[in-house]
Amino acid sequence: MRILKKDFKHGEVAVKVEDIDDLWYLSQLIDPGDFVKGKTIRKIKLIGKDEQIRGIKKKPVYLKIKVDKVGFHEYSDVLRVSGTIEEGPEDVTKASHHTFGTGIGDTITIIKDHWLNYQIERLEEASVEKDLKILICTIDRENAGFALLKKQGYKVLSNLEGDVSKKGDAEIKESVFYPQIIKQLKDYVDRYQIKQIILASPAFWKQELLKQIKDDELKQKITLATCNAVGEEAIDEVLKRPEVKNVLSRERTTKELKLVESLLGEIAKNNLAVYGLEQTKQATEIGAISELLVSTNFIHQKRQEGTFLEIDKIVRLVESMKGEIHIINSKNQAGKKLDGLGGIAAILRYKIS
Repeated sequence: MRILKKDFKHGEVAVKVEDIDDLWYLSQLIDPGDFVKGKTIRKIKLIGKDEQIRGIKKKPVYLKIKVDKVGFHEYSDVLRVSGTIEEGPEDVTKASHHTFGTGIGDTITIIKDHWLNYQIERLEEASVEKDLKILICTIDRENAGFALLKKQGYKVLSNLEGDVSKKGDAEIKESVFYPQIIKQLKDYVDRYQIKQIILASPAFWKQELLKQIKDDELKQKITLATCNAVGEEAIDEVLKRPEVKNVLSRERTTKELKLVESLLGEIAKNNLAVYGLEQTKQATEIGAISELLVSTNFIHQKRQEGTFLEIDKIVRLVESMKGEIHIINSKNQAGKKLDGLGGIAAILRYKIS
C-alpha cells in the first residue's frame, strides 16, 4: 500500500492499493461512521421529458460517503465500502446510497474523527515494503500440504496424496511421490518468488525428501522443522517451532499465535486473563487491561449487527489507558481459538475478582 497523504490532525489519509493484502488491511481500518472519498462509478438514471426512466448509464464521479458497511472477500479482489453520499456532483442525489468497489490500483481517502494508535500502526505496517513470502510444506509418508505465509496470515495452496509403499525406505525413495513434491515446490517458488521454505514432517520424512532434492538453489531456501501431523493444523504447529523462529519472527501470524497462546496460558492458570464481551468490558472500565485481543470475525459480526460502536468504545478506552490493541485474523488457528472464547479477550495488568 502506498500512502499518498497523511494528515492525522484532520483525520485524513489517502492511499493507493497495490495488492490484495492491502484490501484486507483496509477492511480492518475502515469503520462504520468514517468517511471515504474518491473516484467511483455511479449508475445515473436517464429521465425522459415524460419523467419516465429511459435508461441507465455508468458515469465516473468523485464522491464522499459516510460509511455504514464494509465487506471484503479475498477471492473477489474487491473491497466494498457502502454508505450514504455526503458530497458529489449536482446530478447525484445527496443522502442516497452508494458502494465503492475498490480494487488493486485504485486510490481512496479515509477520514476519521480520530485515528487510534493501533490503526496508525496497521497503516504503517501495510505501507512498508512487503516481506518476502514464505512457503510452508508439511509432509509424511503419503501426504504433502503447501501453504503460503503472508502478512495477514496464511493461505493453503494445495495438498498432494502419494501412493507410497510401507515396506521400507528403499521403495519410498523409488516412488514418484517425492518428485511430485519437489516439482510442486519449484512451481510455487517460481510463481510466488519464494525465498524461504519451511519443510516440516513427523519422523524422518523431511530428511528423506531433502536427500532427493538435487537443485542446490532450492535446497538453500529450506529450513527443516518437526510437526506431528500434516495439513492446516500442522502449519500452526510449525509456526511455533524454535527451528523457524528466526525465519518467521517478523510475520504477523506468528505474533498472533504467541499472543493467543499467552492468553490461553493465563486462562489455564486462572490468573491474568478475561474473555467474552462482558468480562472484557468490566476489565476495561477499571483500567485492568494490558493487551486487548479482538478477532476479525467478532468485528465483522458487530458491524453486521449494528453494535460495533460498543466495541469501538472498549478499544478507545483501553488505548487511552495505555493498553495494547491486537486484531487477530479469524482465518488462522489463533483467530479460531479466540472466536471460541467469544471473539474478544484480554491479558490483564493485575488479577481482578
